[in-house]
Amino acid sequence: MSGSNVWSRSREKLRLFPELLAQCSAEASVYGKCVAATTTGTHELKKDLCAKEFEALKTCFINAKGSSMC
Repeated sequence: MSGSNVWSRSREKLRLFPELLAQCSAEASVYGKCVAATTTGTHELKKDLCAKEFEALKTCFINAKGSSMC
């Protein structure tokens, strides 16, 4: 059944997430602070307000995943 493959891939990604997040804690912190700062009060998060920070976090995750596979 092809559905089981989807769940297997999802479980694998979720299993790796804590390790990747630990390796990218600085980038995650910067992104989280950006999101928090742009959503204070009644402001809503808008697309691309934290794009630079998100890209840095995404790049870190990709690099950390590559190094953890070795």
